[in-house]
Amino acid sequence: MALEDKPAMVLSDAKVHVRFKIALLWVAIMFCYVYGDLFGFFKQETLTDIVSGKAGFIGTQWGLLAAAAVVAIPGVMPFASLVIRPTLNRWANVSLGLVYTVIIATTMPGAWMYYQFLGVVEIALSLSIVWYAWKWPRAD
Repeated sequence: MALEDKPAMVLSDAKVHVRFKIALLWVAIMFCYVYGDLFGFFKQETLTDIVSGKAGFIGTQWGLLAAAAVVAIPGVMPFASLVIRPTLNRWANVSLGLVYTVIIATTMPGAWMYYQFLGVVEIALSLSIVWYAWKWPRAD
């Protein structure tokens, strides 16, 4: 029996709820953040500045607290996207997705190519969050 004579195989496809799509987009963004920061340690000047205490604002307690706050929000959003009521969930994801798009875009100019690449991916992911939240299906 030739290949073209075989009946077409139809694959099953389950509908994925918007909550799960948004939660997984936040997870993907966090992976990009973590890898972007990790790759930053491969730049000689980064390690030299950290060891010599010349890391600027980010090397202070307040700087690290600010950085922790900036990454804590997307770190919590996968869970929050699954448990907050839909109306608040929608607006939280639209607003935070836009805020993080701006944060990423403002940190990209003049950065190394790996960081710019990850920034483009992060912007695509955060705008996808905004899109899915904005298009959140309405109840019948």
